[in-house]
Amino acid sequence: MGQRVYQQPRSLPGVMLLDLDDTILDDSSLIEDGWRVACERYAGEYQIDPGELRRTIRESSEWYWGDPERHRLGRLDLDAARTDVVRLAMERLAIGHDELAARIARAYAEHREAGMEPLPEAVETVRWLRSQGCRLALLTNGAAEPQRRKISRFGLDHLFEAVFVEGEVGFGKPDDRIYRLALERLSANPADTWMVGDNLEWDVAAPQRHGLLGVWIDRHERGLPPHSTVVPDWTIRALADLRTVGPGAAAREWSAGA
Repeated sequence: MGQRVYQQPRSLPGVMLLDLDDTILDDSSLIEDGWRVACERYAGEYQIDPGELRRTIRESSEWYWGDPERHRLGRLDLDAARTDVVRLAMERLAIGHDELAARIARAYAEHREAGMEPLPEAVETVRWLRSQGCRLALLTNGAAEPQRRKISRFGLDHLFEAVFVEGEVGFGKPDDRIYRLALERLSANPADTWMVGDNLEWDVAAPQRHGLLGVWIDRHERGLPPHSTVVPDWTIRALADLRTVGPGAAAREWSAGA
């Protein structure tokens, strides 16, 4: 584990902007298992080796989501994007079957959504932040319907003063407009506002350009990527580590890796 980026802040801000996926909800732990289940369910029908199909889907997915503009458009229609990823993988395996690609993508999505859960102590921490007087806003990328479904499913709606979903407002992180909109809606002073999330560019670098403090969640303690130019103001392991700040802080050991 690397060194801390900065010291733990002494007090909470007046306003906090929170990310949703992999900050409050565990959005990625079931990715690998979801694709495994989907590939094993359908590969046998067409004499495809499920392991080879999974490896090829992984390669296609890395290519697809590696382009920022393709990522922006794809996350607004995940069903279509995932089907495209599977179709590209099947083409690499010399298999042309669009219907099968859609079935595999749908099975993956159903498995992943069914198993989604909040991260440990995350929802409790949001409630705690409210009890400490923090004004909260949720900033999440993606299409309106699936993101709102997650927000409602886990009872998050009433915990935030404002919710900004990319598919509803027409732009999302790291577009400068989303941070300006959140600041304006809450009449917030950037110097008294934190943005907290797991994405270095979306939740740290871009907000910092607007004068916000960027708190990075390094959930797996991997540290900053090599040659990263982004410097988080504070690096934590989980949202619950925010509860170590301020006079009402929970009695728990704080340990954050950079």
